[in-house]
Amino acid sequence: MEDIDAIAVLQDPVRRRLYEYVAAQGREVGRNEAAEAAGVARSLAAHHLDRLAEAGLLESGSRRLTGRSGPGAGRPAKVYTRARVERSVSLPARDYRTAAELLAEAAEQAGLDAGLCAAARRRGETLRGSAAPCGGLEEAMEMLAARGYEPHLEDAEEATGAAARVVRMRNCPFHAVAERFPPLVCGMNLALLEGLLGADGPVRARMDARPGECCVVLEASKSNGD
Repeated sequence: MEDIDAIAVLQDPVRRRLYEYVAAQGREVGRNEAAEAAGVARSLAAHHLDRLAEAGLLESGSRRLTGRSGPGAGRPAKVYTRARVERSVSLPARDYRTAAELLAEAAEQAGLDAGLCAAARRRGETLRGSAAPCGGLEEAMEMLAARGYEPHLEDAEEATGAAARVVRMRNCPFHAVAERFPPLVCGMNLALLEGLLGADGPVRARMDARPGECCVVLEASKSNGD
């Protein structure tokens, strides 16, 4: 299916709500859960979820949602996750990805990592403008959600054994180029977010790569609560 046809599948408002819900969970979602979240009947949700899978926007599988196995565990249920494939449409046709990859390759070969990070930090500061540094994790999540990072809170254990609040991001806006040039692009991403959030604020960005997610995480600065 062409990208433009796949994206057109999201024109239906119910289908769009179902897709956005599944994409936001970062895990497998069953039909009952998706139907309840979208406020529609299970049969209608099943129809639209299968349509999204046919379009390549979701991936489907099956597992027992009860967590049990063996006799009496019930039949496996159909579950859905967001597809890994990237879809984009440009009219007229443009190829910014190739240009970005060529520039990244040249920067890497020339050892321009420091210069790129400095430029990224300045761009982040420009995007923040005259606003004060980000005031906390909730504010940072709103800011990054608007930029497509898909942030979500996660509890983590500190060295002291206490729970710490960490913001991870399910989407990297630079994923295609980062896959080919991870140190260069991930460093650029970190510097961009440092400039955007503000170096002297209560939120700190740091590297903590995890498969399938953005390489940068956010946490409250040690000298500040949240």
